[in-house]
Amino acid sequence: MVTNKLLGSLKSVGVFSLMLFCAFSANAQFLRTSYFMEGTHYRQQLNPALTPERGYVNIPVIGSINATVSSTSLGYQDIIDIIDNGDDFYTKPDFMNRLKDKNKLNVNFGTEILSAGWYKGKNFWSVNVGLRADVGATVSKSLFQFLNEVDGMTEWQNQRFNIGGQEVDVQTYTEIGVGFARRLTDRLSVGAKVKGLLGIGNMNLKVRQGYLNAMLPSETRINEISNTQLGSNWESQIAALKSEINGYNADLQVDATLESSFKGLELLENENGYVDEMDFDAGKLGVAGWGLGIDLGASYKVMDNFTVSASVLDLGFLTWSKNSTQIATTNRNIAMKGADYVKRLEAATTLDQAQQALNDFGTESQDFLNRAGGGDVLDFEMLQMTAEQADKSRKSSLAATVVVGAEYGFLDNKLTVGALSTTRFVQPNTLTELTFSANYRPKDWCDVALSYSVIQSAGKSFGLALRLGPVFLGTDYMFLGKNSNAVSGFVGVSVPLSKR
Repeated sequence: MVTNKLLGSLKSVGVFSLMLFCAFSANAQFLRTSYFMEGTHYRQQLNPALTPERGYVNIPVIGSINATVSSTSLGYQDIIDIIDNGDDFYTKPDFMNRLKDKNKLNVNFGTEILSAGWYKGKNFWSVNVGLRADVGATVSKSLFQFLNEVDGMTEWQNQRFNIGGQEVDVQTYTEIGVGFARRLTDRLSVGAKVKGLLGIGNMNLKVRQGYLNAMLPSETRINEISNTQLGSNWESQIAALKSEINGYNADLQVDATLESSFKGLELLENENGYVDEMDFDAGKLGVAGWGLGIDLGASYKVMDNFTVSASVLDLGFLTWSKNSTQIATTNRNIAMKGADYVKRLEAATTLDQAQQALNDFGTESQDFLNRAGGGDVLDFEMLQMTAEQADKSRKSSLAATVVVGAEYGFLDNKLTVGALSTTRFVQPNTLTELTFSANYRPKDWCDVALSYSVIQSAGKSFGLALRLGPVFLGTDYMFLGKNSNAVSGFVGVSVPLSKR
């Protein structure tokens, strides 16, 4: 779980990507609406076999920037509220009604720092240096129900909560790629890209179990019991308290693991030896790992007007050095029973023993309230994790993507319609999208496409892309207001080179 301090640390990591932690997204790093636009080279991000009509040199950084925001259940403003960790967003009925039992949230961002492509004979070559970031999360409705009910709660009256099953996964890296494509026959084209990867950071947090059950009085009453001043008649004094204390109990069971591989990111412990925040030093940011990846693609013209294509993207891995890796774990239970303190009071033979039993009851009861009632979306104080340095390197997979498309052309292929399926194996949940598009190319320097994606936006948005000479603008999910389930934007500026 993650406190406000952790969220602040995560936002600090955004020094290498403005979009990295400010929203959750899905299927970024490419634009599905561009897939059937023959005049643009950006569709090679989805299939390396789909060569453009001209070579290109992208303008550094702004040559290709892509970001998307989406959720399976929440609107854009809901997601921003979660990130900001406001005090009252989870108390709103509209917010709670939009939640599903499991809510998938993902962040992905991509930009080309340098990239170019050119024809040499029948071959098309390309090179690129880019930045990639993937963030995924699964958050259960039960977590927000817990926050809603705990907010303002003055005493626990046998409340039971199960807030396990939360997961957050972060991965960001630099990609250095070399691509090759060739038209083998008049109908068949193939392409591939090999990529060297420099890992910037990876983090995985899993809260497998989070169970709370308690019957406890208010903090005021706990303090009154704990601070009861026993006198010479202490035996009669505790007789009245034993019946009350006997009815109190509290259970807290947590099981979680945090694995972090970021240079400059440290897990800080409090005086009790538990991790309570993260500290990020941007000056220490560097390469924390390395890896390899490959893209493979093919396109086949079944008949003059009908083409099918498929690709597999980001097959590969990253290895994170042990010197950059920290691990924090917790698997602890609290089982506080008032009956145990009643036994201590009954066994007490001196005033000091009775006084100590009351004090210990107050301390343990207050400790439970402090851990359970933090009120943050995710709370380190509840987890009480202990950190350790890794004794070996760790590996993570890239977010592999399977792409399948089919296109039919009219009017000498000036007008085409197509269907595209993308399945992206991001963590912690696989994301699938089905996109239908219509593409019109009135001039060599102009392409326009209109698309409709039916899954991630729940069918409530549409896509649009436009190429005017060297400038390309597009979206898979048009922003339609603060409750949009999905929003995306793609900007590209390039210098055209010679034709094939």
